[in-house]
Amino acid sequence: MRLSLAFTVLAFATPAFAGPASNAVKFFYTPQVKFEADAKYRDRFTEPVTKLFELNDQAQAKNPDMVACIDFDPGLDAQDFDQKTLDRTLRLVETLNGGEGTVTATFSLFPDAAEGAQREMVWSVRKVDGKWKIADIASKTNGWTLSLLQCMAGQSLE
Repeated sequence: MRLSLAFTVLAFATPAFAGPASNAVKFFYTPQVKFEADAKYRDRFTEPVTKLFELNDQAQAKNPDMVACIDFDPGLDAQDFDQKTLDRTLRLVETLNGGEGTVTATFSLFPDAAEGAQREMVWSVRKVDGKWKIADIASKTNGWTLSLLQCMAGQSLE
């Protein structure tokens, strides 16, 4: 009896290594990396990050020949990467508390552990209508949070 109680306590006190919340994040990494700010993926996100995406859309509409507010891939914290290396090194760990939680993604952008290639990204997730959605993305590697990035849609980007 003590063994099963100890196992139950440990099972709820430690993060899960895979599951539906992780699958919501994994979608953006495999089988190929997808750009989170692309309008066709909006249904996979919630506030506060959707507000930044809307400002990004407005800035792009105002200045279509220029890069808007999001000029890198937020899930990678980079612009360049090697898909095979990312696939081989991607690890997802979810920590959930009811209908909210985080999925931490660790991976390398390039083979041979190139300097600066390691990433640790924390995806905030929220369950909405029975589905896990992304509320925010933060880079532990470089110390930024997507929803806190500035985007001035009404100003010229020149």
